[in-house]
Amino acid sequence: MKDNEVVLRLDGVTKQIKGRKLVDGLSFQISKGEIVGLLGPNGAGKTTTIRMIVGLIGMSEGDVHIGGHSIRADFEQAIRHVGAIIENPEFYPYMTGWDNLKQYQRMSEGISEARIHEVAKLVGLQNALDKRVKAYSLGMRQRLGIAQALLHRPSVLILDEPTNGLDPAGIREMRDYMKQIAENEGIAILVSSHLLSEMEQMCSRVVVIQEGKLVTVRSIGGEAKQEQSLVHLSLMVDNPALAIDALKRLNLAGSGGNTTDAGERIAVSLPHEDIPKMIAALTAEGVRLYRVEEQKTTLEDEFLKWTEGNRIA
Repeated sequence: MKDNEVVLRLDGVTKQIKGRKLVDGLSFQISKGEIVGLLGPNGAGKTTTIRMIVGLIGMSEGDVHIGGHSIRADFEQAIRHVGAIIENPEFYPYMTGWDNLKQYQRMSEGISEARIHEVAKLVGLQNALDKRVKAYSLGMRQRLGIAQALLHRPSVLILDEPTNGLDPAGIREMRDYMKQIAENEGIAILVSSHLLSEMEQMCSRVVVIQEGKLVTVRSIGGEAKQEQSLVHLSLMVDNPALAIDALKRLNLAGSGGNTTDAGERIAVSLPHEDIPKMIAALTAEGVRLYRVEEQKTTLEDEFLKWTEGNRIA
């Protein structure tokens, strides 16, 4: 497969119940090896969308193509390309992790014991397979669920709230494993979560939906940074009027901000390469510069703008 190959595509997917559209004409696509976050406020249609993708509920209109196969027309071939955890993974608690994965192996074709060892190592469970699942922590059970979902080498991994209930260490582990899976296995990952800070660190793109409709698809992380042409700075200075005059002479727009005991903050936006020139100009004018801080827009800030203040859930 090519790195930019589309492995999951939604085309005008709609779910209507009693005249009400829970999902309305939703279209987006995910390529090999990328992690995409599915975001939306309460009742936006995230879980309904995921359930339609994996065939748990039917679509009223539209179609989903996975690995080039239609969920509507060729369900068995399409679903072969999917690994998924919807809600919580379930296992036999009295059996070991190894035995649980062996049970899944018996129900599937073409899974070797070498593959079981491979996915266990990928999710960091290679030293815990001989323990009974009832002794696993929540994070270990989540990772065992991911291992099971990866056994048949899917093209797409779909995870609904994979960090739900995990402590900060478990959340970080889960984030790191997601990145490893996407990079090492080349699997496309669609993940739904209410933890925006985690999505920001994990995903390369986000798909935002509201009231069942697509709001935006945006790059975040490294790709988004490359798209930004200006750096937004907050400067703390002793003489804001003098500083703003100096900035205007450099054709830089500066504006006054809040006053503090140490001076007043002014805001300025400029290309990265012009920062040394700005600092040199302010110093030459006799402006005392106490602090320079970059003002970054977080995914939470962007989300609130996209959805006009609705909370995520």
